[in-house]
Amino acid sequence: MRIGLLTEGGYPYVSGEAGLWCDRLVRGLGQHEFDVYALTRSERQEARGWVPLPPQVSRVRTASLWDADDDGVVYGRRARRRFAEHYGDLAATLSMTVPGQVPGAAGTVSRADSEAAPDQSALEADRFANALYGLAELARDEGGLPRALRSETAVRALERACRAPGAHRLAREARVPDLLTVAARLERALRPLSLDWYEDDGLGAVDLCHAASGGTAALPGLLARHFCEVPLLVTEYGVRLRAHYLTDPDSSPSIRALLAAFHGRLAAETYRRAALITPGNAHARRWQERCGADRAKLRTVHPGMDATPFAEAGESPECADPRTLVWVGRVEPAKDLVSLLHAFAEIRKEEPGARLRIVGGPADPEGAAYLAHCKGLAAQLFPDEADGPHAVGSNPVSFEETGGPELPSRADAYASGALVVLSSVVEGFPAGLVEAMFCGRATVSTDVGAVVEAIGGTGLVVPPRNPRALAEACVALLRDPERRARLGAAARARALELFTVEQNVAAFHGIYFDVLSRTPARRVVLDESGEPVPFSAPAEGHVPGRWTEGTARAAVRGGPGWATDAPVRATVRDPASEKVPTGTAGGPNPDASDVGPPAAVPLTAIDGPSAMTSVPVTEGVR
Repeated sequence: MRIGLLTEGGYPYVSGEAGLWCDRLVRGLGQHEFDVYALTRSERQEARGWVPLPPQVSRVRTASLWDADDDGVVYGRRARRRFAEHYGDLAATLSMTVPGQVPGAAGTVSRADSEAAPDQSALEADRFANALYGLAELARDEGGLPRALRSETAVRALERACRAPGAHRLAREARVPDLLTVAARLERALRPLSLDWYEDDGLGAVDLCHAASGGTAALPGLLARHFCEVPLLVTEYGVRLRAHYLTDPDSSPSIRALLAAFHGRLAAETYRRAALITPGNAHARRWQERCGADRAKLRTVHPGMDATPFAEAGESPECADPRTLVWVGRVEPAKDLVSLLHAFAEIRKEEPGARLRIVGGPADPEGAAYLAHCKGLAAQLFPDEADGPHAVGSNPVSFEETGGPELPSRADAYASGALVVLSSVVEGFPAGLVEAMFCGRATVSTDVGAVVEAIGGTGLVVPPRNPRALAEACVALLRDPERRARLGAAARARALELFTVEQNVAAFHGIYFDVLSRTPARRVVLDESGEPVPFSAPAEGHVPGRWTEGTARAAVRGGPGWATDAPVRATVRDPASEKVPTGTAGGPNPDASDVGPPAAVPLTAIDGPSAMTSVPVTEGVR
């Protein structure tokens, strides 16, 4: 099978857990062939280069989302009119979306409008989709879409939509600087529409598109489905709309409302067109359902993590310091280390010998400033203490990073303490918590994101931003080593069962075949002489649905829409009697006496009683 892997800001570049997840998946599925289509977010990411690629990656194509690319195309009058129409429709759907409510989700309208809501929601969703695909077709025909998206025409269309009757209040309050910012953000998000990836030698040549995230990364998959009928699989560990709500708090309410409407509309269209959606946890699944995803398409697949580096720590839990608490992660405000430090001050009152190791570093200037603030707070809460008048004092809180002689790796950081603490106020899937579970460590965590789903009953959970509750849970486990040991052993067993690379790879191996088995074969593979290759398309590729569903239907490839929405009537003209028997293409003829063997029967599709045109017929479902 040939898979088109779609990424944004991750694989094959050296960056974060998302890239590691894709690398593990590709290496674990060596029987398949992968074409990687990667969108980059920054010049720094491109400068860091790629990870070593396995042999099953046959091609890598990249495109930038951070630089201003202009192909120099200037639209004529007709192309400008097409652009203004499609962009105006897209802007109208954004300006009419009610802030704080997800497009297409249940409960987004008042009771008075409840009867008309489904029809109106469907109309708005179709309008957004038509505008999106219309812009893509314009880019394919004319080029020059990035310049048009940054043009005055785009800003004026956005302004007209925000000033039109029916626009919500925040859209009407948008000023010119707000409109310029929104237009620039939309141009960046819509750059995949201008790429040349959607030809027969590009994404049209793959059997399945697998988007490693939603949002902009899934756009190439949507267009491959639109232009080439390639099925789309979407995997999300964090929903883009949720990330938008949590980031960029300094933007004006108008900017945030319009961009939230765009992310919500795009998510709803992605979920509607996807063949299958695989959230990484129940927390992401709930967000997807809120954004309009059909429950029948959802299948939770937990992320796969490599347990090998943590095996030694997990098999020897007795080596940990029973008085040490460990926090491991990326230093940023969302991790709420301030609450952790205040909680540790309460812990020291009950357990004077306790120590706290904060292991990790910042990823950006904001994180560096937050780290400096936490160090200052630790110095105030815990002045250097000495055991006697002639001893040197030391702070019970240490700030460290892995890679040094004391903590060569993250596994060594977890192994250094008997208890691992997570104090976040915002969390998606807690990868660091799962690493601690691999190490067989008991955990105390805040109830955010997918924390409860990850640890199950193998750790203690407290409310976020509650230092007293966090301190009480930590003290309870520090004073009960037997309970710590039981929780640690249960956590390790749970992690090895649910969160390993092997279970993740096996799940996607089955999902790939499941999606393909419900997708009709789109092409015939030919050898060098032009003859069809036997068994090149697997038998399950011709099955129109699940084994328990109804009989196959015949669909005319490339024909009019009516020919794919209902079974095509097939007739056979008998040269002797001119008798036309009845029957259904792809199924048995009820009057077998009037029809010869199926292999020798030419099929014809009829549109009305008088029109008869010979067309090729393909087994399968549209």
